[in-house]
Amino acid sequence: MTESRNYRLVHGGDGEERIPHILIVGGGYLGMYTAVRLEKKLGAGEARITVIDPNSYMTYQPFLPETAAGSISPRNVVVPLRKVFKRTKVLTGHVVRIDHAARTVGFEPEVGEPREISYDYLVMAAGAVSRTLPIPGLAEWGIGIKTVEEAAYLRNHVLEQLNIADSTDDEAVRRKALNFVFVGGGFAGAEAIAELEDMARDATRIYPSISVDDLRFYLIEAADKILPEVGPDVGTKALNQLKRRGVDVRLQTFLESAEKQVVKLSDGAEFEAGTLVWTAGVKPNPVVSASDLPLGPKGHVDTSEYLTVNGADGVFAGGDNAQVPDGKGGFYPPNAQNAVRQAPVLADNVIATLRGKGLTAYKHDNLGAVAGLGLHKGAAQLFGKVKLTGRMAWYAHRAYHLFAVPTFNRKMRVLADWTLGLFLRRDYAALPEMVEPRQAFEEAAQPQPVENGRLLRRVS
Repeated sequence: MTESRNYRLVHGGDGEERIPHILIVGGGYLGMYTAVRLEKKLGAGEARITVIDPNSYMTYQPFLPETAAGSISPRNVVVPLRKVFKRTKVLTGHVVRIDHAARTVGFEPEVGEPREISYDYLVMAAGAVSRTLPIPGLAEWGIGIKTVEEAAYLRNHVLEQLNIADSTDDEAVRRKALNFVFVGGGFAGAEAIAELEDMARDATRIYPSISVDDLRFYLIEAADKILPEVGPDVGTKALNQLKRRGVDVRLQTFLESAEKQVVKLSDGAEFEAGTLVWTAGVKPNPVVSASDLPLGPKGHVDTSEYLTVNGADGVFAGGDNAQVPDGKGGFYPPNAQNAVRQAPVLADNVIATLRGKGLTAYKHDNLGAVAGLGLHKGAAQLFGKVKLTGRMAWYAHRAYHLFAVPTFNRKMRVLADWTLGLFLRRDYAALPEMVEPRQAFEEAAQPQPVENGRLLRRVS
C-alpha cells in the first residue's frame, strides 16, 4: 500500500497547494536536532516533518560507559522523541528500502503491515552500527556498547561474573569469570574498560573471596596507541594511567578467535574469558546500502560540503552515515560533536532549498575531545592546546557533556545521579534476569521435576 504522495492539502484562493513532506530517517543526534530546528524555523503549514526510527527515543551515546558503570541511570541517557517534538510525526519502525527515483521509502512498523511512505525531501540521519569482523566466536559471545540496552546488560553481566567467581570452588570457572576482554582502544573501548574496571575494583569490597588483584582486564588494540582523538601526548598519559590500574593493554594485537569463550590473540596468548566487549569501529547503518543513493568507498552516503547528497536532488545527509568533506582533502570524523553542529546547517539548507534560496557550507573547527576514565579520572585535549589528564580532565568531561545532553529534564536527572554518587556508594546489585524476564514465570508454570529427591535444574 502506498501513501499517495503523503500530502495534506491547503486550500488557497486560486486552487489547492500541497504541503511538502520532509522525511528524516533516524532519530539520533542529527535527526532529532534537525527536526527541532525545522519546527522552529518553518512557518505553519510550510512543510510536514516525519522522523522514522526503530526506537522512540534518542540515546546520548557519550554517557553509555557511565551507564554501564552505574554512575547514570539508563533512562536518564535517553530522550523521548515525542516529548521533544511539537509538530513532528514520529513513526517507530524500520526503513528497509529507499527508492529515491520514486521518492519513497519502505517502512516496516513494529506491528502491522509494511507500507511505502513518500517524501519531497529526505534527510539521511540513520547513524551507524558496530563494525564487526568474521572472527570465530565473536558473533556468539561478543557484545557492543552502542545502545543503552547493551550498556545496561554489560553492567549486569560484569557484576554477575563477580557473583559467579565468588560462588564457586572451581578455579577454572573462577578464572574465566574474572577475565574481561575489550577489543578497540578508541573512545568507546577506552572509556568502557576504564569505567567498568573502576566499578569492578570498587565492587570487590563486598565479595569476600575476590581481591582487586584477581581481576584481569585486557584492552586489545590493533594500532600502536589508544585514544587517538585526544592526541599522542594525552593518549600516552591515558595509556600509562590504565596500566598503573592493572589493565593489560596490548597494542598492535588482534583478536583471532573467541570460540567457546576461549580468547586467542595474535601475540600467541590464549585464555578463557566470560566477557568479550567489541568496540573496534562502526559502519553506516545497513539501510544506507538498501538505497539507490550515491555511496562513497566505505559505504557512507556521498555528501557535499552543503550536506546535500551528490547527484540526488532533495536529499541531505550528515552524521555517522555520511562522508562530509572537511575542505582539507578529508572528511569530518563521524562523532557527536559534528552531528550536533551539522544539524542546524542541514535544517537551514533544507529550508533554503524549499524556499529557493542559497545554501550554507558546513565548516567546523575541532573543539577538542574529552574522555571519562572512571571516577575522578579522564583525558582531554581542548582547542588543540590545553591538555588535561586525571581529575581536571574528568571535570572537563562532565561539564561538556552535561551542557551537551539534550533537554533541561535530562540535564537535571544526570546531575542528580552524579550528585547522589558524591554521597552514596555505588550500587552493586546485578539483575541478569532482565535479559529473560519471563523465565521465572515459565518455570512456575512448568514445575521443575524432582529425581531421587533432587530438584533438576532446567538449563535455558
